[in-house]
Amino acid sequence: MLRAATPQDAEAVTRVLVESRQSFLPYAPSPHSVQEALEWVTLHLIPAGGVTVAAIDGEIVGMLAVSEDDHSAWVEQMYLLPGYENQGIGTQLLRFAHHSVKRPIRLYTFQQNTRARRFYERHGYRAVALSDGERNEEKCPDVLYEFSGTEA
Repeated sequence: MLRAATPQDAEAVTRVLVESRQSFLPYAPSPHSVQEALEWVTLHLIPAGGVTVAAIDGEIVGMLAVSEDDHSAWVEQMYLLPGYENQGIGTQLLRFAHHSVKRPIRLYTFQQNTRARRFYERHGYRAVALSDGERNEEKCPDVLYEFSGTEA
């Protein structure tokens, strides 16, 4: 089930972010503590709107955060709890974004994150720029993806 995140979801959303990053992105450790992540989710991410959670039997197992600017929309965050990948949850979240925001939709992922890259490419995203990671907090090389078409 997908639904809008509420302030009461802050701890569960933080858990998804932290555990997913620890499990799937060991080469890009977060420069923030768990407490700092919780404060950011509580005070900035959820109040900004655009956060959707995926829940199974009441447990939040995935999250998506989107935003829009004058020219495009952005998938700012998309994570699943470890153990919930390859079940269609990420696809549901991404399709929700495709139906909720304007085109083009852009996102960044790390170049080394081959699973995410294959996932996004399967869903019609194309790499439009590579960087050395100097502009991201983790200082890891990243790739900018863009989706402008129909559902893939």
